[in-house]
This record gives sequence, structure tokens and C-alpha cells, in this order.
Amino acid sequence: MPTVGQTALLALAAVAAPAMASAQTSAPPPAPGAAAASTRAGDVLFESRLRYEGVSQDGLDDASALTLRARLGWQSPERSGFRLLVEGEAVVALVDDYNDTIHGPPNYPVVADPEAFELNRLQVAWTGLPDTEVILGRQRIVLGSARFVGNVGFRQNEQTFDAVKVTTRAFEPLTVTYAWIDRVHRVFGDDSPVGEWRSDSHLIHVEAPTPAGRVTAYGYLLDFSNAPAQSSATWGARLEGSRNLSPDWSALYAVEYARQSEYGANPARFDLDYGLVSTGLKRGPFTATLALERLDGNGAQAFQTPLATLHAFQGWADVFLTTPRDGLRDVSATVSYTVAHPPVGRNGVLTASWRDVHDADGSARYGGELDLSARLVLDARWAVEIKGAHFDGALPAFPDRDKVWAALDYRF
Repeated sequence: MPTVGQTALLALAAVAAPAMASAQTSAPPPAPGAAAASTRAGDVLFESRLRYEGVSQDGLDDASALTLRARLGWQSPERSGFRLLVEGEAVVALVDDYNDTIHGPPNYPVVADPEAFELNRLQVAWTGLPDTEVILGRQRIVLGSARFVGNVGFRQNEQTFDAVKVTTRAFEPLTVTYAWIDRVHRVFGDDSPVGEWRSDSHLIHVEAPTPAGRVTAYGYLLDFSNAPAQSSATWGARLEGSRNLSPDWSALYAVEYARQSEYGANPARFDLDYGLVSTGLKRGPFTATLALERLDGNGAQAFQTPLATLHAFQGWADVFLTTPRDGLRDVSATVSYTVAHPPVGRNGVLTASWRDVHDADGSARYGGELDLSARLVLDARWAVEIKGAHFDGALPAFPDRDKVWAALDYRF
């Protein structure tokens, strides 16, 4: 039997071959975006991803998931400031030797990509006020770095929201976003008992450029009637920016603090802190960063970010999608290199990240992780990616695991 890593490489070769052939023989298509072309009849929206994910986790059988995700939609032309968008999404499992979170089987590790056929977005946008957009309906919401609110774009089934969202730049230099959320359609799909959260949540997000960098202030008041333990009120602020050190080198920095307490249907009582300090250097295509991120915990409750794009934080092995009760302290180092002119394709990005994770106080070590990825954009429509994560757990509660991915993206 091939190993998980060998299977991933075979899958990558299988999906990359037609993409590379297309990149070498066809003329460059239009730039990717909301649509391939805009006409009086509106814009057709299409994107797809074929992905293999393999997982080896201590105590469980090796998992293999080959899934295909496709989104097809249409966006109307603008009329009197109004624009309609409708989009469906389908996820099909071609190889289903994994726990999809709905049907199991429990002897396999979780790959949170269950089959799904559902409405992804149905929204009306209005731009009738100066420098302002109002969106009503099922929509994608990503705020800032997606650390607190995002679309979980890594998973095959996107997280979307039934909401009304207002974004305005009328109070220049401020960019103000307010959203009220009625439903959260999570990545687990409509067939999952936890696939939808009934919500009465309010999001406030304000950004502005300053001489010190971009400042963000936010308040996220989350209230879920069928997931009361995930309800909370979070208020915080972030500063991030860069400074030129020489003609070739620049320094990067980010500082963030937030405070979280109970809210809405949550019966618990808590006040918990979040903090981030990040610094880095950039020279041309090379970037290196060091970061310390801390999420507080009191032994019964920890600082949580239930609407975040969690895969992007605390390691790609997804060990800490839920913050442990004693909190979490994550020290990480990341380097990336952008290849502007690869032998094949338009550009590529190589990334390596190492992290060491403890409880919030630093007294108990949870484990360490190494993440590696290579992404190649072949042309305006095609891209391929291969990446892996190795987590070395230090406690029985966090078993060792290895994950590999090979993906092919196509859009027009």
C-alpha cells in the first residue's frame, strides 16, 4: 500500500498534468475574478478545486480524501445601484476513506469536507449612497486577517452568512463595516446537526491608515441560540505596518489586543484576553516573521474565535481549532519566498513555518509543528498547490499527526 505522502504525490501529478498542458498551449485567458466577462446579461461565476488530503494520526487508521468542489453562479448587471448575485456549491467525495464529521467512520481522522449540495450565496448589493455598499442576503464575510470572522476558504464547503452588511468610506479616512448576522452556514453542510447556527450577532469593524500603520478597532457580539457556549462579546484593536530600513530591507510589525466575555445565550461567566506581537523582515521576494500569539484560558473556559478561518492559525494540522481550556501560547517563525518567473507558470510561493505551542501560562507544552507549502499559479485560470503539516504532540490529548494536500484550482 502506498503511504499517505506517496498517494499525495501521485494525486498531484494526476491533477497537475492537464493544467500544465493548458498553460503551455492556450492563449492567456482573462484575469480571474468575479467573472470571465461582463455583458449586459450579467457575469457567469465559476470556480472549482480538486484536492487530495491524507491524514496519519496516532491511534487511528490513515485517512484518504479526494474531493471535488465546484461553484457556479451568476451576477446581474448593475441597475439603479442594485446588483443581484446567486451561487450554488457542490462538494463530491471521489475517495471517502475519512471521517467527514457526519457519517464517520470513527476509526478515521477527521477531514471536514463532507459532501454537500447547497446554495452558497444569494445576495442583493446596493451602492446608492456615496462611498457606501449595502449587501443583504447569504454572503461571504471576511474581516481583516479573518482571525475572528472569515469564510474558512481552505475547506471545500465555504462558510457563508445570512446577513445584512454595510461598508462605508464616507467618513474618510475611516472604513467602517457593520453586519448583523441571522444565520451562519458552517463548513459542515446542511446535513450536519452543527452545520447551521441561528444567530443574533453584530459585527463592528473600523479601519484607518495612520503614520504608525493601519489601525483596526472592532467589536464582535456573537449570540447563537443553538450553540450558546460559542456566544461571546469581543472588543479589540490592532496596529500593523512596515518601515523601510534601507533601499533593500523593510521591517514588518503587528500588535493586537482583545478582551472577550460572555454574551447573549452563554450561561458562563468569564473575562479572557487575547494578544499578538509579530515582527519581521522583508527583502524583495523574501519575507521572514516571528510571532507570539496568546489566547487566555481559566481552566474552564478559553478565548474562542468560532467564526474565524481557523486553518490559517495555530498550524495547518488543525490541532487547535478549539482553544484548550487552559488557553494557548503559540510562538511561530515563518519564511516565504515568491518566485516571480518559475520555469512553468506565472509565479509561485514557497512557505515554511515552525511553531511551538504551550498553554497560556507556558507551564505545559502541547507540541510543535512544521508546515511546508508550494503554490504555483500557472495562468489566470489554473493553479496547483502541494503542502504538508507535521505535528509532534507532547501530551496524550494532542496526538501526533501528519497531513498532506495536493490541489488543483480552476476558475473563469
